[in-house]
Amino acid sequence: MKKIIIASILMISGFINAQEFQGMAVYESKTSTADFMKGMGGNRDITPEMQKQIEERMKKMFEKTFILNFDKTASIYKEEEKLDAPGQQGGGRMMMSMMGGGGTHYKNAKSKQYVVDKEFFGKEFLIKDSLPKYDWVLGSESKQIGDYFCFKATAVVKVSESDFRNFRFRNRNNDKEEGKKAETVKDTAAAKKTNFTDDWEMPKENTITAWYCPEIPINQGPENYWGLPGLILEVNDGKTIILCSKLVINSKDKVEIKPASKGKVVTQKEYDETVKKKMEEMREMNSGPGGQRGGMRMGGGR
Repeated sequence: MKKIIIASILMISGFINAQEFQGMAVYESKTSTADFMKGMGGNRDITPEMQKQIEERMKKMFEKTFILNFDKTASIYKEEEKLDAPGQQGGGRMMMSMMGGGGTHYKNAKSKQYVVDKEFFGKEFLIKDSLPKYDWVLGSESKQIGDYFCFKATAVVKVSESDFRNFRFRNRNNDKEEGKKAETVKDTAAAKKTNFTDDWEMPKENTITAWYCPEIPINQGPENYWGLPGLILEVNDGKTIILCSKLVINSKDKVEIKPASKGKVVTQKEYDETVKKKMEEMREMNSGPGGQRGGMRMGGGR
């Protein structure tokens, strides 16, 4: 086995040293909807039929296919283009952006910079920032992903506050004091608390598990993940799994790997603050007497 791996590494290293080296990886991304459906469960306005429809829509929204094109130093990660469903042109694109999709994600391992274009509420943003520094812990555990032999690595990462996949449902049932308070003010709070976002929280950090392939000695990966001694073929953060389903090295069809250039230039922190501010505005608009219950309702974003 070791001889096979070494031979593969030497062969692919020869490709990488070639002038026109380029590769393409297809990733399937799936995010668990359990937390989101748990949050919906407390909303009496949602019937079982509506809940089933919402669950099916969310499942489709959270199952995506991405393409990563990479060369020796840079990569482009983009969702596979699909026809928008009727009525999804505006709100669909915005939700896709909030759920980790949308736009083109460019990473340059040499300059340690990334560029992402996002559309949010009809406005185009160009996020330019430094690549996150991951303190990877390399393990000895290994497994096969397709035809490739991979090793495990873990890291604690700071979560993106504009990526709504990171939300966790706050389980208040375990908090007795909260339960007593809720019982005492139930009647008066019913009119005020019409927003289920009050039951959600955003963790500060998350532990991720990545599986990288030394046979392909490129320090790239899906989304913002990078920095391992081999292409990352799988990432798992406990809610979202991103798994490589296809890998092509040095295809005849070459793709230009360059960052997007359209949109208002902001840092990641500035973009996160913009999203948080807009979400707070929506909460205030949709809460209180006469407000639309469930302040996360997304209509056309224009």
